[in-house]
Amino acid sequence: MHIAPVIRVEGLTKAFGNTIAVDHISFEVERGEFFGFLGPNGAGKTTTVRILTGVIPMDSGHASVLGHRIDHDPVQVKQQIGVVPETSNAYVDLTAWENLQLMGELYGLDRSRAEKRSGDLLHAFGLYDKREEKVQAYSKGMKQRLLLAMALLHEPPVLFLDEPTSGLDVQSVQMIQHMLRELNEAGTTIFLTTHNMEEANRLCRRVGIVRSGRLVAIDAPERLKSTVERVHTIEVSFSPPVDEEFMKGLEGISSATRMGDKWRITAEDQDMAIRSLVMEGGGRGHSIVTLNTLAPSLDDVFLRLTEGEMG
Repeated sequence: MHIAPVIRVEGLTKAFGNTIAVDHISFEVERGEFFGFLGPNGAGKTTTVRILTGVIPMDSGHASVLGHRIDHDPVQVKQQIGVVPETSNAYVDLTAWENLQLMGELYGLDRSRAEKRSGDLLHAFGLYDKREEKVQAYSKGMKQRLLLAMALLHEPPVLFLDEPTSGLDVQSVQMIQHMLRELNEAGTTIFLTTHNMEEANRLCRRVGIVRSGRLVAIDAPERLKSTVERVHTIEVSFSPPVDEEFMKGLEGISSATRMGDKWRITAEDQDMAIRSLVMEGGGRGHSIVTLNTLAPSLDDVFLRLTEGEMG
């Protein structure tokens, strides 16, 4: 029996003046999936999320969430999703508790359920003791945890997150990532946009990479990494240290960059590059202190697919 995807996007397009922000994007997200949406600034990530959450209209194409067309049934969609937007939507002149009760009213929750959910979520996110403080006094990490609690108050089956851990301290990042992982394991479908490649690699089952409004790749992180394995990366350090001239004279090496007390080398022929490092180093009186071969990362995939469009 085929289970319909939770999110279905076909030929989604959006332009602002002469700029095409989203250019005929198509993809599906399955029920219970943790899906990452990656791309440089201006690639179309936030615009796509704003269309899928009913904030702005699409120009053409089709998009549905939980079987409801966004352009036909926006209220049905909004009632069944949670959204943590790029910029805070909490009222800073209200307390955390008041913000959550307001969200409960907007989603039509009865008072007792809203209060029970609010207490549970504030405890889970380490905010219960600060529930009567105005949000303007919160740190950025506390505000972000409150936004996630607000998005989860009505127990939505689908959660959209736009850069939820950007600029946060390590403790807040770890807490939010842990909560997201638990939510996903409990069945919540999560759509995450992030600049943090390690975060996507750690959390997402599949990632889509966008460039200039177009989807240029979509697959599991490990399979995407295998597409760049033809270029190998080696990190090496010598005693005494070697200079740039030494590196230029080696065989099989495409590039060499100094990284602190090490050199990071790229090579299409890893075996030849390592043999050259050992032989030339030994011949010139340099002993190898460390030598590591590095598997390609999601960063490598991202940079390869979005080359020339960073910033």
